Amino acid sequence: MPMQNTKPNVLIVDDEKSNLKILSEILKEEANVLIAKNGVQAVAKAKQLRPTLILLDVVMPEMDGFAVITALKNDERTHSIPVIFITGLRDVDNEEKGFSLGACDYIQKPFHASIVKARVKLHLQLARQCQLLEKLANIDPLTSLANRRKFDQVLELEWLSAKRDKSTLSILMIDIDFFKPYNDNYGHPAGDDIITHVAQTLREQFGRPRDFVGRYGGEEFVVILPNTPGDSVHEKMQSCCAAVAEMALKHEYSSVDSVITISAGGISCQASLDITAQQAVEAADANLYLAKGSGRNQARWQELVKRDESM
Repeated sequence: MPMQNTKPNVLIVDDEKSNLKILSEILKEEANVLIAKNGVQAVAKAKQLRPTLILLDVVMPEMDGFAVITALKNDERTHSIPVIFITGLRDVDNEEKGFSLGACDYIQKPFHASIVKARVKLHLQLARQCQLLEKLANIDPLTSLANRRKFDQVLELEWLSAKRDKSTLSILMIDIDFFKPYNDNYGHPAGDDIITHVAQTLREQFGRPRDFVGRYGGEEFVVILPNTPGDSVHEKMQSCCAAVAEMALKHEYSSVDSVITISAGGISCQASLDITAQQAVEAADANLYLAKGSGRNQARWQELVKRDESM
C-alpha cells in the first residue's frame, strides 16, 4: 500500500510570483504548499481547503492582508487557522495591528530560509497540539462519541446552514430504558458497558458524512440529521430501537422487556420557521418523554414544516 501523505497543508498568499516561488521552495519538505495570488482567492481557498497554517502578505492590491485576516477570523470555518504575516513593513504600528487582528507571528522580507522554516515548524507543531486538545475536548471518553460541547457547536452550524438553504433539520433524543435499575443491580461498570454498546449500535445506524451522533449526558444520546426526509427519520428511529433490542443484552429489572431497550423522540423542522435551535431540541426531548410515557421501547416523532398556503 502507498504511504499516506501526512504533511500539513500550508497556504501561502502573496501577489508577487517570486515570493510565492521562494516560499514554496523553502517549505516543500515541511508541508503541502497551496498558493493564492490575492486576498479574495486566499479567503476562498481557506474556506474550501482549511489549511493548517496560512502565510499572508500584508501589502496587496484591492484586498490587503489586514482585510484578509479580518475576513478569516470572522468566519466560523476559518477563524481558528493560525496566520503568519509576511511583510517588508518594519514599523511597530503595523506589527501591532496585525497581532491585534489575530496574527500569531511575523516573517520579515527578505526571507531567510532557516528563519522561515523554524517559525513555520513551530506554528505547525502548536497547531497540531491545539487540534489534539480540541478533539479531546469534544469527545466523550467512555463512548468515543462526540460530547455535549461538540453537539452544541454542530447544532449551531447545522441550524445556520439549514436556515440559509431553507432545508429540513432533524434532531433525535434517545434514552436507554430503565437504566437506573440496571445500574443499581448490575453495577456501574456493567452500566458503562451498556452505554458503550448502545453508542456503537447508534453509530452504525447513521453513516452519512454529516450525520452526527453524540452522547448528551448519562444514558441519553442525541442525533442531528441534516436535510433528511421526515418519513426516513421516523423509520431510522424505529430501526435504532430494533437494533438495540436485537443485541439481546439481558436486563432482568426492566418493566418493558427482558433485554436492554431504548426510547426515542425526534423532530424534523425547517430552521426558517419561527423557532430556535434550542426550542427544536426541547421539542425532540418532549417527544422522547411521550415515547417513555407510552410504554418505552418505541419512537415518537413529529414534523414542523411550513405548508404552501396557496394550495
